[in-house]
Amino acid sequence: MEDPFGTMLLDALEGRGEGHEIVERDDGYITAATMDYFAPVRRWSAVERRALRHVRGRVLDVGCGAGRVALELQVRGYEVVAIDPSPGAVDVSRRLGVRDVRQMRLEDVDASLGYFGTVLMYGNNFGLFGARMKARRLLTVLRQLADRIVAASSDPYATDDPVRLAYGQRNRRRRRMTGQSRIRVRYRDLAGPWFDYLQVSPAEMEQLVDGAGWRIDRLVRDDPLLRRRLGVTRRYVGDQIGWGRWRMT
Repeated sequence: MEDPFGTMLLDALEGRGEGHEIVERDDGYITAATMDYFAPVRRWSAVERRALRHVRGRVLDVGCGAGRVALELQVRGYEVVAIDPSPGAVDVSRRLGVRDVRQMRLEDVDASLGYFGTVLMYGNNFGLFGARMKARRLLTVLRQLADRIVAASSDPYATDDPVRLAYGQRNRRRRRMTGQSRIRVRYRDLAGPWFDYLQVSPAEMEQLVDGAGWRIDRLVRDDPLLRRRLGVTRRYVGDQIGWGRWRMT
């Protein structure tokens, strides 16, 4: 299977390219951007830096990319297990110094990895939950494996782009969530597999976590357009209350 994302990271690491990532949606809409997956912590957004205060215990870094978050947490003394479905991303992360990095999808996370104080999903990786039912199923699994979650997403309603608005309307007609996209990653002549990627509003996030053992507790805005937010959830285990956090960007 082709690995455009991993190839992009490998090219960037070895100085063969500028890291241009192309995302193609199933309606033909294409976005292209230069993604800096190698950014040191001083170049992260303010909300990403603040969210690190909420990390506790052993960490699962979901969708680690080039390992920027795992590397920063290792420097701070955390034990980190980093996962990514891209073999190229795993190779890059390992070469940059991530100690425990594995080729694995979020869907394959289970008790064999052990228990985590924090599940971290930076870089809009809340989107990896994909769709309504899948999100609830995976949230239920994570409830048994972690105390808290810090995850990033974007509000799909915070736009005036007519193309994006039309896609959201099409989704609703098809009984899909407004921010659910069918996409694939492209790089040069490579194209990855199609997958569902989910963006949600705060209200939708609250609906998703309800019944899965998590509750939204707080949202923190990150920019004037209100597209980026930090959310906090509580996790219930029997009669005891633990803490979980969702970071939405």
